Amino acid sequence: MKGYRRYFRKKIFWFLITLAASILLNFILPRLMPGDPVAAITARVAMGMNDASAVRRIYEEYARQFGTDKPMLQQFVMYLQNLLKGDFGLSFSQYPRPVADIISSAVGWTIGLQLPAIIVGWMLGNLLGALAAYIRKGFDRVVMPVSLFVSNIPAFGMAVILLVIFALRLKVAPISGAYAYDMIPNLSWAFVRSVFRHYQLPFWSIVLTAIGGQAIGMRSMSIYELNADYVKYSRFLGVPDRKIVGYVFRNAMLPQVTGLVLSIGTMIGGALVAEIIFSYPGLGSALLTGITRLDYPLISASTLIVTLMVLVVTFVLDVIYAFIDPRVKAAQFD
Repeated sequence: MKGYRRYFRKKIFWFLITLAASILLNFILPRLMPGDPVAAITARVAMGMNDASAVRRIYEEYARQFGTDKPMLQQFVMYLQNLLKGDFGLSFSQYPRPVADIISSAVGWTIGLQLPAIIVGWMLGNLLGALAAYIRKGFDRVVMPVSLFVSNIPAFGMAVILLVIFALRLKVAPISGAYAYDMIPNLSWAFVRSVFRHYQLPFWSIVLTAIGGQAIGMRSMSIYELNADYVKYSRFLGVPDRKIVGYVFRNAMLPQVTGLVLSIGTMIGGALVAEIIFSYPGLGSALLTGITRLDYPLISASTLIVTLMVLVVTFVLDVIYAFIDPRVKAAQFD
């Protein structure tokens, strides 16, 4: 237990250090972008006004309200205080809407799209990789080249291909959005059908992109395990092949499970491409809006969520691996 306490103290220490650095960077980096978001808001509000002093007063009022008239250190202290209360502030681009409201309305769409797509892509990829390693011959000659080809198609490329084929050419799927533009979200069957139709292309663009890499990884790990000494010895003892294969694929799955958990942790960051191309109203689209409109609070909140998910998932993985395989814990102190 003493070794575990040392291991966990070390992991918690580095987790807190990384979290502090992430919060600092999430605050500073958006504010290094060129441009003045307060001036943009003032220009929209004061459109048509000819009184320069009135426009100046409007600018100063917004600067005071957003805190941009204060020194950077004081702004950071205010940011930390609000963050501890779960308050991300008001959005610059959608003023006076709170950033927390924007994120809460977008996160459901992102999780609903990304999480099932990542899991389905992971399952299909690992199944194909395992079959390619076990069956070999013709099946492997088909799966391996196709997996290599698909895994090298960038996410935006896959999304555009599906969009052109199924939306523009065949016209069997909607071009953009999460539901029909003339509908208001509700629990009616018409709305559910509309959501399902708009869901297909973004979903399969993510699944197809994930399958290739997972299949290649699973195939490589399965071939390595199938040639391991314990497999040869088990076959020599007459252990049924089905039982051996079960152990082989269970061992080969360990790195793949790590990849799955990390993919889930970074799914918001991966949402950007699919959501932008298909105009899907998730966190990826919200982050793009924040970047293009210099919305500091929205950028900081979105990137902080991504950072927290990655840090938490990585920390949980380290903890789980320490219990599953004590060699991981022991390697930290060599």
